[in-house]
Amino acid sequence: MTATTDGSAGAVEPRAAEAGSPTDTPPAPGEARAAAARAAQRATDHLLARQDADGWWKGDLETNVTMDAEDLLLRQFLGIRDEETTQAAARFIRGEQREDGTWATFYGGPGELSTTVEAYVALRLAGDRPEDPHMARAAEWIRERGGIAAARVFTRIWLALFGWWKWDDLPEVPPELVFLPSWFPLNIYDFGCWARQTIVPLSVVSAKRPVRPAPFPLTELHTDPDRPNPPRPPAPAASWDGVFQRLDKALHVYHRFAPRRLRGAAMKTAARWIIERQEKDGCWGGIQPPAVYSVIALHLLGYDLEHPVMRAGLESLDRFAVWREDGARMIEACQSPVWDTCLATIALADAGLAPDHPALVKAVDWMLDEEIVKKGDWAVRRPGLAPGGWAFEFHNDNYPDIDDTAEVILALRRVRHPDPARVDAAVARAARWTLGMQSRNGAWGAFDADNTSPFPNRLPFCDFGEVIDPPSADVTAHVVEVLGYEGQAQHPRARRGIDWLLAEQEPSGAWFGRWGVNYLYGTASVVPALAAAGLPGSHPALQRAVVWLESVQNEDGGWGEDLRSYRDRGWAGRGVSTASQTAWALISLLAAGERDSEAVERGVGWLTRTQREDGSWDEPYFTGTGFPWDFSINYHLYRQVFPLTALGRYLHGEPVLPARAAAGGAAHAGEG
Repeated sequence: MTATTDGSAGAVEPRAAEAGSPTDTPPAPGEARAAAARAAQRATDHLLARQDADGWWKGDLETNVTMDAEDLLLRQFLGIRDEETTQAAARFIRGEQREDGTWATFYGGPGELSTTVEAYVALRLAGDRPEDPHMARAAEWIRERGGIAAARVFTRIWLALFGWWKWDDLPEVPPELVFLPSWFPLNIYDFGCWARQTIVPLSVVSAKRPVRPAPFPLTELHTDPDRPNPPRPPAPAASWDGVFQRLDKALHVYHRFAPRRLRGAAMKTAARWIIERQEKDGCWGGIQPPAVYSVIALHLLGYDLEHPVMRAGLESLDRFAVWREDGARMIEACQSPVWDTCLATIALADAGLAPDHPALVKAVDWMLDEEIVKKGDWAVRRPGLAPGGWAFEFHNDNYPDIDDTAEVILALRRVRHPDPARVDAAVARAARWTLGMQSRNGAWGAFDADNTSPFPNRLPFCDFGEVIDPPSADVTAHVVEVLGYEGQAQHPRARRGIDWLLAEQEPSGAWFGRWGVNYLYGTASVVPALAAAGLPGSHPALQRAVVWLESVQNEDGGWGEDLRSYRDRGWAGRGVSTASQTAWALISLLAAGERDSEAVERGVGWLTRTQREDGSWDEPYFTGTGFPWDFSINYHLYRQVFPLTALGRYLHGEPVLPARAAAGGAAHAGEG
């Protein structure tokens, strides 16, 4: 490993293969196809063996150690932390520490301050001592970068729960936000669904300002223990940042003088809002952070740990734990069974598995049972739209998303189900809902329509990740791809989506990837969509994409892109070759009609040479995103489903799905 452009250790040298990686020696065309066929068969067998008896697939969803640290801090706050859980979590956290004493947010990434602070505190809870070498290195690094005072707001909130930070020195989040109407700036529906699910319970925590006795001091993490929170320079008064800084000061004053009856009513309304959105498995939104903060908020409002809501919430958090063979315990931020299942179904079908194969039929049965037919928060912006669609997780009826819904439709259409009328009806409902969720600019976001307010990102409270859900190229492309295969490429809504995608193409020829890393993912989403919508491979947009993909192919024949491309476009399409990203590039090239090109042959050769004996691929690199750069994801099934999809399309050609009259009618019905 070599140093990155920002001087951090543990990074990758772009456009170069890792030591020991296979050399690029492409076989003759006939041999390449035979090798690809063998690899596809091994990958098919491996994926079929991983299917659950109920029909779904789910790979581990790996993020970073803040999930594990915050799980321990929650248990400490509630008084339920036990030694077995603590030591198992500590074993995982220690194993993720870098040589310089820090923790990163993705494999091979630079040390990150807030992540390192939280990991350090968690290990202190586990009994690690400040003078231990690994702890001393971490503390020194933290101090060199400004100490706790320089950490993000969410980290300092966790520390404030134990008196390691002052509540007065945190941005204010009043629970009265729940009373703001949906047309008013900064109402909770101006935030992305993941952010609003977090902000509502945190507003209760902010109002209550609880402090539990700290089990130890953290003076070693301050640059100056006698002055732990040096004042930050104010933003220019005429700037938006200056306006919101003054707003935050006003809210701090309001905190001291808030009318008791109004504040009490706001917290009761917040509690009702939280409880109404608890899923049947006890979680909130199917993701860990809102669940953690919801449990804390309800506890502060007097809900006993034995209350059914609290008991179900805590049990749901236990289901995010992945216990490893070495006794380590990793916490998933989320679980991805619907996403993994539809991608696995597509991969197996495109690889040549019979469309009525029992595994595929069982997968469709499970997906059909997961359809969401009730309204959720999305209906605030689309009150007249009928429900239909799928979420990402096992249980998340409040927040179906457009991306999962589109991919599930593509998966359903690949399977010959014994009850085609049931499939057609589900697709019709989903297509109608998806079209109705189109934003005003002609594109689609992930969870909400027109979630584009510029104000939430300005709040001092929101210093981490994305807090709004604007349309993105990858989600829009998946919808366009569905419309193309459903025979609706000329539908007015489809044409607006296509026009938006063409306008969003980067000068390089690539497209930005919001939910996958990064330009390789965006391009792999858009090119097949435009091809499905009828654009020929000779179209200038597709040709520019092909030229860009060929220009960033690694010497070993694969493709890779480092997460640093989100901060530095010089990294676009550059990084160590990975299985999923190589597959994305191949999927793009094949959709553009480049099946016999040298780039495709070399890419297929890389996949066949790097496949493991069991039919899988190794991929430690993070190629998924929750928030670009700030929160990265390693979907452990990506390394399997995308290479198999690419190999299948190389061997059998692009998928040709039947257009359905029912879906066409649904598409037109969604016009309103």
